[in-house]
Amino acid sequence: MTWIKICGITNFEDAQLALDAGADALGFVFYEKSPRYIAPERAAEIAEKLPVNLEKFGVFVDHASQQMNETVHNVGLTAVQFHITSQDESLGQQKNAVVACNGRKKYLALPATFFLNGGAHDYFGLQSLNGVDGLFLDSGTAEVPGGTGKAFGWAEAAPVVEGLRGSTKIVVAGGLTPGNVADAIRILKPWGVDVSSGVEARPGKKDPERVRAFIAAVRQTEKSNS
Repeated sequence: MTWIKICGITNFEDAQLALDAGADALGFVFYEKSPRYIAPERAAEIAEKLPVNLEKFGVFVDHASQQMNETVHNVGLTAVQFHITSQDESLGQQKNAVVACNGRKKYLALPATFFLNGGAHDYFGLQSLNGVDGLFLDSGTAEVPGGTGKAFGWAEAAPVVEGLRGSTKIVVAGGLTPGNVADAIRILKPWGVDVSSGVEARPGKKDPERVRAFIAAVRQTEKSNS
């Protein structure tokens, strides 16, 4: 089954909605510039009401720090999704800081352009994925790390995803909607999908019909491909 994460949760009602609809994981964004930002204290209140076995992701952007570790612990998160927005010499150091979050799953999120530009294979290197549980491919930029509402070139990325699939779990994000997620799964065959803006009524507030339609579309695609 395709793993499904509903990201940008800011209130308990949306968390319960996603859970009831069949989501495998929820995401809380701790990037203060995001319209989907949630304070750690508020996220902890929501997480406390959710099933223990539900995956709860903390989304962080650049510059891993002690504050990130404290948030992970205080909120009761089960996984870290760490967005790296620039291909600079500190990338390896940031990845190592994420790996140091003991006892939690660790995922890196990278703009798909890192790979589509041809540089990331050499610069990032599959060997540097050691200690990472999975890789999110997104359409983010340095200015807007996630939640852009725009898809990257799936067909262009397909060979890269195929090459990475044997080394790590690949999650596709960026611009997914109930109307196009079937195409993304058909083209990329990812381990999982991640959606935020594509199931919103407005930034930070989910649309119940779109959440249910998104998850239904994923499950229907699985049946069609079986």
